[in-house]
This record gives sequence, C-alpha cells and structure tokens, in this order.
Amino acid sequence: MSKRSVLTFALVLAAGAFAPLYAQDAAPAGAASIEVIRWSIITAGFALAFAAAFGSLAQGRGIAAASEAIARNPSAAGDIRGALIIGLVLIESLVIYVLLISLILFFLRPFG
Repeated sequence: MSKRSVLTFALVLAAGAFAPLYAQDAAPAGAASIEVIRWSIITAGFALAFAAAFGSLAQGRGIAAASEAIARNPSAAGDIRGALIIGLVLIESLVIYVLLISLILFFLRPFG
C-alpha cells in the first residue's frame, strides 16, 4: 500500500469516527435549524474552492501536456488541439456543476 492510500484511509476513518460529535437534536417538522443552513453554505463554499483549485490545476497540466505534444510532433497539432479543447470543456463543466449546486444550497435552501 502506498503512503497516499494509507493517509486517505486514515482521514476517512477519522472523519467517520468524529461524525457522532456533530449530532444534533431533531429540529421541528418543516423547519431547518440555523446550523444546517450555516453548514450547508460553508460546505458549498469549500466545495467550490476545491473544485476551482483542482480544476485549474488539471487544466494547467492538460495545457502543458498538449503544448509538449505539439512541440514534439507539430503535424498532429490539429488532433491534439481538438482533444485538448474537449478535455478542458469537461474539466470546466465539473467546476460549473459545483457552482450550480452551491447556488442551489445558498439561495433555495432545500433543507428548510
């Protein structure tokens, strides 16, 4: 097992072990507590930040790899460019999906 796998497993295990600490009393029927709304907004913000950060890293790596491939074989530039654009669109769509979910959590408040 790699060091990264062990670290990921330990973090997931720790998150599961501490989850009962965040348990709350039941809210009245039809009303969400302010804590649920607050944490949904905070979670949406962190999700958007992670999606934007890792999406931009993935786009940078994709552009670097495409530039290197075009430099090695300039005659394949058209094919590489097409694959690059499709890849960038798919990466950016994931960030846009996270943005939409964040906006739904922020404005529509599905929990209350």
